[in-house]
Amino acid sequence: MKNLLSRLGAAAILAAGLGQQAIAADLTFWSWRQEDRAAYQEIIADFSKLHPDVKIKFEAFEPTSYNTILSTALAGGKGPDIMQTRAYGGIEAIAKPGYLLALDKTMVPELENIPADALAAETMREDGKVYAVPFATQTVLILYNKDLFKTHGVQVPETWDDLIGAAKALKAKGVQPFANGTATAWQNEILMGAIAPSIYGLQFNADLVAGKATFEDKRFVDAMAKLAELKDHFPTGFTGVDYPTMQQLFISGRAAMIAAGSFEIANFRRQNPKLDIGVMASPPAAKGQPRLVSLFVDGGYGINAKTEHKADAIKFIRYTATPRFGDLFANKLGNISPIKGVKIEDGLLAEVAKLNAQSAPYVMLVNFRYQEPTGSALIQTNVQKMMAGQATPAQVGADVTKGIATYYKPFQK
Repeated sequence: MKNLLSRLGAAAILAAGLGQQAIAADLTFWSWRQEDRAAYQEIIADFSKLHPDVKIKFEAFEPTSYNTILSTALAGGKGPDIMQTRAYGGIEAIAKPGYLLALDKTMVPELENIPADALAAETMREDGKVYAVPFATQTVLILYNKDLFKTHGVQVPETWDDLIGAAKALKAKGVQPFANGTATAWQNEILMGAIAPSIYGLQFNADLVAGKATFEDKRFVDAMAKLAELKDHFPTGFTGVDYPTMQQLFISGRAAMIAAGSFEIANFRRQNPKLDIGVMASPPAAKGQPRLVSLFVDGGYGINAKTEHKADAIKFIRYTATPRFGDLFANKLGNISPIKGVKIEDGLLAEVAKLNAQSAPYVMLVNFRYQEPTGSALIQTNVQKMMAGQATPAQVGADVTKGIATYYKPFQK
């Protein structure tokens, strides 16, 4: 009997150990990137080579409902062990209630691999702590069809007048110049981010933050006026053209240009491998002035403050801040990693990275998406109205300023 009890005790201890191992081997990782599932499985497999005792289960949700699903789960004391987080105001929405584990360089020494401005996007302003490892920067710019440009003898424009001239030349040849429509609200912010910075210039954003300018500033109003000129080169009935339709117009080669984010490139290529894409910053009003793209941090990887597997979750988070991960991320997902020393193999992505050397912040997301009404909501609605002929550029500037002034003290002067 004594031997039997001894054996049973040993079995119980073994079972308990196996149970702990099973729990540790079942970390959940939530994302809004359903289309990236295969790439993430490869990335997780690489992580497993370094940490074979830690298993990661990747789960992806529909992008527009992800924030609600995640915040609801976290509020209920549940949710994933590891999660993709939004940036700027998006990270604060889940960090402020205490749902995320704060990260520092003692816990995650690899944060040294990431520039301060990228870390700032995943930092809560109130306490100055980092709550996620940034995973990508996105560039808002103009994509163009190289074959259509070549076939119709159109040169890459150097000035705003050149851009309008190119659009007219394409239209005369029966080619739709721009694929953009205004039916999908968030695409109007992308449109503004792609076109406006080269017109209002880099100093404008600095003046906004310093309280020296509002959106009623002539520089911004002039940029909106230029943007309004493009509506003559958008598809017929563009106010009803939604995001998927825009994408297909460009992917199919029916439109020569699209104001878009660099995050579109991998998807466009998947859908049409023959599509020869070029990238450019929107041209300035006059030759010699800086050509600027808009830049923002897309999101990060954070840890659930209530995870039961903190040590294993930290292992994965540390991995996501290494050049090894950054190389895989860039070259599997076709996105630019903010991690220092990442080697970009793709020539087109390398061109985007070069354009980033002259960039302005994606102004509404970076500065004004923390409180309601967000700058993003205001600009999306107002650009939509302006392009439909229901608001002037000056009215756009005034309405955006008025909305942000409800909480932004520099605009209350």
